[in-house]
Amino acid sequence: MRIAIAVIGGAFCDPRTAFVAEEVGREIARHNAILICGGLGGVMEAACRGAKDEGGLTIGILPGTRASEANPFVDIPIVTGLGEARNIIVVRSAQAVIAIDGEYGTLSEIAYALKFGIPVIGLNTWQLLKGGREVRDIIPAQTPKEAVEKALKLARNR
Repeated sequence: MRIAIAVIGGAFCDPRTAFVAEEVGREIARHNAILICGGLGGVMEAACRGAKDEGGLTIGILPGTRASEANPFVDIPIVTGLGEARNIIVVRSAQAVIAIDGEYGTLSEIAYALKFGIPVIGLNTWQLLKGGREVRDIIPAQTPKEAVEKALKLARNR
């Protein structure tokens, strides 16, 4: 079975963050893994664009009820009508998660993934505090290639 990696991040992002997300998408496709995301814009769209540039497969778990809401690089749109609650489906559908930048929606996905025991690799994303101490469960990566390599290794070990 092919490995599925979720890419999570903000629906809006700056050009630098979009570049990083696009490179993550490319790396996922180069390794013949499936990219899963929330299916909208920003980090999600950039990651899907990168994956499609390399011939990869992309799945968008959409918050609304219309497949047409998906970004143009989503191959398989899954409509949920669940709004932000679809974040659980995004992370549950993956064997590893790569978090890029992000807002509170991304933070919720990180929290769900960690709660479910799904590894999270972070690229310029949240620093989580619990009881005044840093939670070290987010695995840092410095480059898109490193993030994907770590995600694949951890996904294979699950």
